[in-house]
Amino acid sequence: MGGDKAYSSHRNRRYLRRRQIKHTIPEPRDQRANRKRRGSKGGRPTGFTSEIYKRRNEVERTINRLKNSRAVATRYDKRAHVFHGTVTAAAVRLWLQS
Repeated sequence: MGGDKAYSSHRNRRYLRRRQIKHTIPEPRDQRANRKRRGSKGGRPTGFTSEIYKRRNEVERTINRLKNSRAVATRYDKRAHVFHGTVTAAAVRLWLQS
């Protein structure tokens, strides 16, 4: 799971850890400074991998580009297989444009 800085609270991280969900959430500077200031009571550093975070960003941008297609963004299709075809057609169009 990838998340942005808005989901970096200790409570969210603990929730994910308890459910054994791997996450990559960057730690804001102020939280990092507070943790270091507290020393050993500040807790462990977050498990942040910038490479995984970059890949998350690529996926998020691609989804946003897919949503530029009106049919994908509004999802007028009632059946899942029809919507899947709409998304596939939008993805092929993106691929051909690049």
